[in-house]
Amino acid sequence: MPLVEHLRELRNRLAKGLLAVTAVTIVALVYSQELMQFLIKSVPTCAKGVTSDGGNCAVVTFHTLMAPFSTTIQLSLTAGLVVASPIWLYQLWAFVAPGLHKSEKKYTYAFVGAAVPLFSAGAYLAYLILPISVKVLISLTPEGSANMLSLNDVLDFTLRMVLVFGLAFELPLILVMLNLTGVLTGRRMAGWWRGVIMGVFVFGAVVTPTTDPVGMIALAGPITILYFGAVGFSLLNDRRRNRKNPDAALDDDEASVLDLTPETVGAVEPVPAARALPEQATGPGEAGGSAVHRLNGYDDIT
Repeated sequence: MPLVEHLRELRNRLAKGLLAVTAVTIVALVYSQELMQFLIKSVPTCAKGVTSDGGNCAVVTFHTLMAPFSTTIQLSLTAGLVVASPIWLYQLWAFVAPGLHKSEKKYTYAFVGAAVPLFSAGAYLAYLILPISVKVLISLTPEGSANMLSLNDVLDFTLRMVLVFGLAFELPLILVMLNLTGVLTGRRMAGWWRGVIMGVFVFGAVVTPTTDPVGMIALAGPITILYFGAVGFSLLNDRRRNRKNPDAALDDDEASVLDLTPETVGAVEPVPAARALPEQATGPGEAGGSAVHRLNGYDDIT
């Protein structure tokens, strides 16, 4: 396919993806108030007649005149990107897929089929512990101070938590794909288990804003379980691969065993030399032959 055709197809794919995102964004604008109420549920807002004093509750506010408009647009656009993701991801896949081999397509299908549930599980876990995180952070407010939270800050905090938890759940899948492509072995991954567990818990303590261990364990615990699941899968895959390849267990600088036993040579069969030209197939005096004219000792066949 010429370059112009590729660019035309890319333009059409992008147009379809943008159209889907725009349509969902418009629908989200209609229901923007409901989306904001859903977003505020994670914040312990003050009841009517109750003032924010210390860490008892918080008041969600807008600090600038344009804040309600900009927050509504940002929330609607985010909802459009998330809800329409199956459509624009399919358009991206449809543009890239024709250039992939059959095995690459198989790995891609497996990766996408596992990545979506893992990311959704991480996002759902983040949504479950989000109220706990907000409550712990608000509880640190000293007496005599009021919590005035911007809805834009709440939106950024929620998206950051969802993205961090969702992407963290993709780590075991990346390890499995590296094993399937032969880059990383299961034995090597199993040897990293102490450092991986330490790193996962440190990562969970850093990215979760709560000071209690609930958020850290909620993130690090499932990732650790998924890591050991990826190690087990990789070990089984390596064993299956080794059964098909007897030299798979050799090191890079280790030579494979060669069979150097000499074999017996059979009797030599005489092979008659073939004539170079049809006129040389029979000589003079042979049955069906004809006299060959020679010139200067050579066959004059021309």
